[in-house]
Amino acid sequence: MLLLLLGIIVLHIAALVLLFVSTIVSAWSVGREYTSDLWTNCSSSASGYHCETAFTGEWIQAVQAPMILSIIFSFISLFLFFCQLFTLQKGGRFFLTGVFQILASLFVMSGAIIYTVMSPTWVPQSESYGFAYILAWVAFPLALISGLIYIILRKRE
Repeated sequence: MLLLLLGIIVLHIAALVLLFVSTIVSAWSVGREYTSDLWTNCSSSASGYHCETAFTGEWIQAVQAPMILSIIFSFISLFLFFCQLFTLQKGGRFFLTGVFQILASLFVMSGAIIYTVMSPTWVPQSESYGFAYILAWVAFPLALISGLIYIILRKRE
């Protein structure tokens, strides 16, 4: 049982780290002379490296908000897991922890979908998706799987 709990904690922390990295790092779209993320657009030219705030309308804020909410819900889920680990009765399920983790996975999925649909209007066609964008998509199934495991998991003593 201890190994199972340790594995779940490692899976949850891995998803949380991926969420942090994908939200913070400036590599959602990359190219030879261009990078963009949820917060800035940067380009390099002969005159130097220039960054501007990622203000292109409401759609980028519709990506920023779910990504931040996914981090918050995942952190709350981890906190609730540790609280329930010590207070939950024998045979009880980690239902609340699982619900918050599944909500975190749905938020990261919705943010990544909005970015996928709307980024062609903002990012030049010659650019490709960066590793932070891919990490967001990898964090989605990890958070979903850990949320489902929490719901299925029963406390044993």
